[in-house]
Order: sequence, then structure tokens, then C-alpha cells
Amino acid sequence: MAKTEPSRCNLTALRKATRRVSQLYDQVLATSGLRGTQRAILVYVRRSGAPTMSELAAALVLDRTALNHNLKPLERDGLLTIIVDKNDRRSRLVRLTKRGEARLEESQAAWLKAQERFETAFGARQAADLRQTLELIASLEFDERALGSPAS
Repeated sequence: MAKTEPSRCNLTALRKATRRVSQLYDQVLATSGLRGTQRAILVYVRRSGAPTMSELAAALVLDRTALNHNLKPLERDGLLTIIVDKNDRRSRLVRLTKRGEARLEESQAAWLKAQERFETAFGARQAADLRQTLELIASLEFDERALGSPAS
């Protein structure tokens, strides 16, 4: 089999890496009944108290449709509630339930196991550097006006 040259496409490289890491976390977290993305949502909601849907979407870098898709099973399973904001009836607040809090606690050991497996394979220092780089990438704005238009 011929060796292929690595892709120069940033999107392809990031998606391949993301799928591989997601597979690891989802496999290890399976015993908790949560997927990695679901656990990340629960963790963010717990840290934030009761974020609005807009705040949650922005924090997770998800559009509202994708966020709703991810919230439905968590709400159905009683892990989250979505309520109207008393201060702004147009807004919805996402809150962790007692059941959601318990599920997060139950998933903690599995999450730590996945973290350990990743850092053993990749390196603890490299993992810390990677998280820092990925946080930077997630914070970037790719505005066409700021980047300039393609050469004509």
C-alpha cells in the first residue's frame, strides 16, 4: 500500500482528530449513558448555573439548531430543564436537574479514565498545549472583511 501524503486541509485534519478522540471518550463514557458531547453540555450548564440558550450555543460554538438537537435527549431523560427566563420572556434558560447532577457525578470516573488514556497516548504536556491551541482556534473570528477578499 502506497504511503499517502498528509492532507493540507485544516478542516480534514481537525475532523479526523476530533472523530478519533470522540470515539475514545464515547467508548469509555458508554457505561454512564452519556456521550462526550452530552457530558460537555452538562458540565457547562453546571458551571454556568442557568445559561440562556444563546449563551450555551456561543460557549459550545454551536448554532441553535445543533444545540436544540443535542439538548432534546438530555431534557427527555430528565437531566436538564429548559424554562422561560422571567426577566426576558424571549429567552430560555437551561438548568441542570438533580438527576443531571447525579449523572455527571456517575460519569466522572469514566471521564477521568478517558482523559488518562488520551494523555498516556499523546502526552500530558502535549495535551495541555493542544487544549490551549484549540481554545485559541475556537475563539477566532473568520470574518471575510477582516481577512480580505480573494484575489481577483
